[in-house]
Amino acid sequence: MGKKILVVEDEHSILTLLQYNLEQAGFEVKTATDGEEGLQAAIADQPDLIVLDLMLPKLDGIEVCKGLRQQKIMIPILMLTAKDEEFDKVLGLELGADDYMTKPFSPREVVARIKAILRRTQVIDDLDENGVSTEKLILGELKIIPQQFEAYYENQLLELTPKEFELLVFLVRNKGRVLTRDQLLSAVWNYDFVGDTRIVDVHISHLREKIEKNTKKPIYIKTIRGIGYKMETPNINE
Repeated sequence: MGKKILVVEDEHSILTLLQYNLEQAGFEVKTATDGEEGLQAAIADQPDLIVLDLMLPKLDGIEVCKGLRQQKIMIPILMLTAKDEEFDKVLGLELGADDYMTKPFSPREVVARIKAILRRTQVIDDLDENGVSTEKLILGELKIIPQQFEAYYENQLLELTPKEFELLVFLVRNKGRVLTRDQLLSAVWNYDFVGDTRIVDVHISHLREKIEKNTKKPIYIKTIRGIGYKMETPNINE
């Protein structure tokens, strides 16, 4: 059986279309038609990924996303939004969604997005029987063990979404390089968001809240005005 996908969508035609295409792609699909049912299903079934509509009866997608993250459930979330819900898309990302797509969309593109998200955690699933990778990334008070999906700051395990974790690993591996927002979109998200680099800014903000003592004067992730970001070895005197 393939990876388990939970689709939470109240429009029957879209739900049926997504379920059909995901099953054809080899996924096991569970469905829910309102936010309360979706939240309960996510907690009970622990799917590998959730496709979550923003506008839902009972609980909207934002509330579902918030409820999962508050319970430290870090299942990847692909949020579906209408084109005119721009503010809500950013808010959804701020609350812990990993990605979003706007309606109308191609079912093929949804499947491709889901596969791209799942590929980023596949290495973790494939490990173990023959031993765990010993790779460690250390920068200042940060310690990252990529193959175990673990990151520590001052010896405290960080609660990171899959997207935040991947972004942090990429930044640390490219320490000292100035990275544009477009470069980060291409490397971490694996596709282009034309003119939508705010996704990068939202995730950088999340990371800073977790690894910077003063987010207004960051010592790890520096903003390079007009260009992007750079990960630096922290100067303890800053």
